Amino acid sequence: MNFPFSVTLALMLDLLSFSVPLPCKTDDGGNQRDEYLAGKELSFAKENLQHFYHFGEDLPNRTRRSTDSIKSRLKQQQVFFHLNATGLLDSEILATMKAPRCGVPDVSNYRPPGKWNRWPRNTLTYRISTYTSSLPSSRVNSLIVSAFKVWSDASPLRFEPAFGPNADIEIKFAKKAHGDTFAFDGPGGTLAHAFGPGEGIGGDVHFDEDEKWTAENTGLNLYLVAAHEFGHSLGLSHSSNPSSLMYPKYKTRITNGSPLSNEDRQIVTRLYGPVSSSRGMHYLNYPYLHYFFPRWLTVDKKCNLNLTFDAITTLGQNIVIFRKRKMWIRQLQTSNVKEELIKNLLPHVKSNIDAAYEVSSQNTANIFKGSKFWSVTNLKVKKEPTEISKLGFPAGVDRIDSAVHLEETGKTLFLVGGNYWSYDEFTHTMDKDSPKNISGTFPGISGKVDAVFELNDFLHFLIGHNSYKYDMKSLKIVEVANTNIWLGCLPTTTKSDAKICEKPAPKRISKTRKYIKLKITYLMVTGAQVPTSEKHST
Repeated sequence: MNFPFSVTLALMLDLLSFSVPLPCKTDDGGNQRDEYLAGKELSFAKENLQHFYHFGEDLPNRTRRSTDSIKSRLKQQQVFFHLNATGLLDSEILATMKAPRCGVPDVSNYRPPGKWNRWPRNTLTYRISTYTSSLPSSRVNSLIVSAFKVWSDASPLRFEPAFGPNADIEIKFAKKAHGDTFAFDGPGGTLAHAFGPGEGIGGDVHFDEDEKWTAENTGLNLYLVAAHEFGHSLGLSHSSNPSSLMYPKYKTRITNGSPLSNEDRQIVTRLYGPVSSSRGMHYLNYPYLHYFFPRWLTVDKKCNLNLTFDAITTLGQNIVIFRKRKMWIRQLQTSNVKEELIKNLLPHVKSNIDAAYEVSSQNTANIFKGSKFWSVTNLKVKKEPTEISKLGFPAGVDRIDSAVHLEETGKTLFLVGGNYWSYDEFTHTMDKDSPKNISGTFPGISGKVDAVFELNDFLHFLIGHNSYKYDMKSLKIVEVANTNIWLGCLPTTTKSDAKICEKPAPKRISKTRKYIKLKITYLMVTGAQVPTSEKHST
């Protein structure tokens, strides 16, 4: 039987105190006796111990022990949580039992059950089938991606969204009974559960929708719970080390660095091997994309004020610009710019790229020409292109002008003429209200957009030889520059709240300057001398 990791992470709360003593009695020898533990608390304790410290025949590689009494199980639980191992049902251990916590057995030699103890491959797919009402779906998407990244940063594992209904790891939010015989229990208690590596339900993660999920340090942070869950999906069991991500008590603090402990890293390395040495060359992590290309042509003078681009996108710590047969790569950290031929990246697409965009959370960039697009992952181009109709475009759309992925929402905008389509990269569906008018969503931007990309929370629309920096919060153009600024040319920018193509106001000449200009013209024509005072006045 595929046994679940009913992961219920315990809140790090102060232990509860009880004003009424528990009904605990002793025999003549002063020993605690199981049969005297009675009532509601005893019933709860027995259920808890049966669930978390049971060594029955339904667990692999275990047999029931004759000494497997409530007392011995209590001691085991107390040792695991670093409590005084008395074997007594005191207020301290009862508080630990009652707190929301992990449903996986806590015994140190417990091995995650399932068909496999690890996945036989390093690239795993995932799919979010249902979402929580506590957070926007776009926020859930980003938190799930971040939780997967915890493990991909420490191993050779890769996690990719699944195309279609089948995925290695299915993620869903559900209440009470939800089809896997392990019903949730409402707010508190069980928070989520996951299944170990395997086919079918193996690897799947379920979250209790009765919980209030948050993206903050308060409440139940979905990122931390998901990161813990994914550890179980990969084959890790619980740790009694409080600093471990796999410790079954929920940590309310989010650290700036990775939540993994050295122990967590050692275990995932033992399961899947060390981080690949080639990871250091990965374009998302390594800022110098030019190492991937053996020959470079240093950019000479590319500061033509009338320069236009076909497409532009971020790519890790770089900006990649396409124009005719060439592509330029600008390193954001150094502002160095190098030049390359497009055919060296895309042998089958030698020139005239229509659009390009990056989905950094998926380590992927998509490059469009005509009715097809090519996916680039780790600078490896998928051999066969995909028809853009697969994205959900109607028959009348056979090419796009430009595209940009918005990391905050998880949506990609495809711009065609004066309209745009919105595509969800996680559900792989086009928004039902597409297309929309560009100027309606982005006041001040209208007509055909040659290229667009997002950088530092601003959108940059390239139209003709101008680059418009757009503030998505105020919905205004805040700066206009020449397109060549992205090639490292000296900026010729202006602050602007005006619409595109709005003619600048004519320069106003003061009456004094106008009089002086006429006076000098008169003197030059007549040959008269300009008085000294008037010379200085100019």
